Amino acid sequence: ALLLRSGALPAPLNIIEERTVGPDLGEDSIRAGSISLVIGFILVVFFMFYKYRKLGFIANLSLIINLSILIGILTLLEVTLTLPGIAGIILTVGMAVDANVLIFERIKEEIYKGNSNNIQAFDLGFKRSIVTILDANITTLIASIILFIFGSGPVKGFAVTLSIGLITTLFS
Repeated sequence: ALLLRSGALPAPLNIIEERTVGPDLGEDSIRAGSISLVIGFILVVFFMFYKYRKLGFIANLSLIINLSILIGILTLLEVTLTLPGIAGIILTVGMAVDANVLIFERIKEEIYKGNSNNIQAFDLGFKRSIVTILDANITTLIASIILFIFGSGPVKGFAVTLSIGLITTLFS
């Protein structure tokens, strides 16, 4: 209100709604976010194993490594994990699974074509999907950098977690 009154444009301030959020509500939200992360991760692991068998096992191992690296980096940077940060981790899991699905489906296409043996199918499937994966991850990384630059508070936390998660996803 003080900033508005001291500015060039006179604008009245009418309080329409006011809420006070205590630490218990924030703690409940973080607990709910953590539970949804765990449930979502378990469902993704089962789906990947069910759909892709051995490749799903490898993808799940990669996902666990990815999350371990992500949590390790966040710990090293002493990042406080908030609800938006948990949302960034959940989105990271989704993008990592999306990358694995793209690779696996391309490999299946190459095998169904019958033009190559399994090793060539794996190589071609990966090479043909990596461009799409890089495009998606780099575009999302640019968006998260913009969120970090122009956002504030929780939005910055989401952007940091998502950015680090995208980098660890590309690595793992």
